[in-house]
This record gives sequence, structure tokens and C-alpha cells, in this order.
Amino acid sequence: MLAGCSPSRPAPEAEDEAHLPGGDDPYREKRLAMVETQLVARGISDERVLDAMTRIPRHRFVPRSRWPVAYGDFPVPIGEGQTISQPYIVALMTEHLGLQGQERVLEIGTGSGYQAAVLSRLAKEVYTIEIIPELAERARLVLSELGYDNVSVKTGDGYAGWEEHAPFDAIIITAAPSFVPSPLTDQLVEGGRLVVPLGQKGKTQMLTLIEKKEGKLMGKALCPVRFVPMTGEVEESGQDE
Repeated sequence: MLAGCSPSRPAPEAEDEAHLPGGDDPYREKRLAMVETQLVARGISDERVLDAMTRIPRHRFVPRSRWPVAYGDFPVPIGEGQTISQPYIVALMTEHLGLQGQERVLEIGTGSGYQAAVLSRLAKEVYTIEIIPELAERARLVLSELGYDNVSVKTGDGYAGWEEHAPFDAIIITAAPSFVPSPLTDQLVEGGRLVVPLGQKGKTQMLTLIEKKEGKLMGKALCPVRFVPMTGEVEESGQDE
């Protein structure tokens, strides 16, 4: 056992792998190693998060040419100038949402669809918005192919959230704005949690947990990160009026 690691956990039955051709997954061992060496070793302890990331075939969410590196300890390009986040960051952001299974979750920045797939195994309903049409369509297709049928994908600017399905128990923003748009915090339930990388374009951002308590927003800095910038109205506004 590596220093600082928790004892190895038994490998679960990988039900998500049944969606793969022939029901077999040659990347299973890489996925198990990813969870143990990148997540457990760094302190991710929510068993539901670990289980979801053990089951979900991350390689299916990146271009086929990048399948061999899909489980590496780094972001992977997915086209259109975007990336799929490092596994640890996906786990860290998800863990801080504190999902129990009955929540309605909003994601801003669908990207590859992998984060939405993880959320789909932890919450009742997932609504995700992607501003780049090509990525939204690609994510919609792979999520459908793999059977993540409690995820709804919308093409558009995430600045205004998704009012028709609000309020949300949790919101996750997977691109970096310089501020959190007020429509998003307005759509967060009392007691809800929002996780976001906050900071200026081209600079290190701060991964931040925001909780709504008695109508007030309480923020907590988690760790420095580097995300692609959130684009659209938030970029044009510069600040929330």
C-alpha cells in the first residue's frame, strides 16, 4: 500500500461496462488504478463518487485517438479548444456537492459529458448546458449510447441557467468565470451548494464552494486550479450588474 493511501477497496461489478461492445472493457484496470492512485491517495473518500468513477468508461468521452491516455493524471483535449478535466478535479468538485441521490443538479459547461455521467450516478436528475454546439451534440450522443438517461443536454449560454427546471439542489460550473452570475445563485435552493473555479482568464483560479444559507451566499476556497474560461455573456459582462 502506498504511503498515505487508504486500503484498497474491492472492485465493484462494473455495470456501466455492459454498454460497451461485447460487454467487455480493456480499460478497466486503468480505471481501477486511476481511482486508487489519483483519487483515494489524494483524500477523496466519498464511496459513491469513487464507485461512479470506477464504473464509468472515461475513455468513451474523449476522441478515440486519446483513449490510451484517458485515465492519466492530467486534462485531455477533446477538440474545440476544450479539455476533459483531470480525474482528481472531477472527483473533488463532485465530492463537495455532497450528493445523496435525490437531487436535481445543474452543470454549466458539458464539455465531453463525462462530468455529467458521474453526476448521473449520484443524483436523480442532471441538466447540463454547453455553449459549443459541436461539443453539446457529441456529449448528447455518447451519454445516450452509454445509457445515462437521467441527463438532459442543452445547447446554449449557461449564464442564465435553466429556469424551466429550477430550482437546483446543486450547481457545478466547469469553466472559469470571474464572478458567479446571479441567475445561477437565484436558481440554487436554500441549503444548496455550488462549486466553481473563480478567476480571471489566463490566470490561476480558485476552486470555490458556495453554499446558500438563509438567503446568503457563503464561500469557501478549496484549492488553486486552471480551467478554460467561461465564455458568452459572463465574458462580455465583466461583472454582474
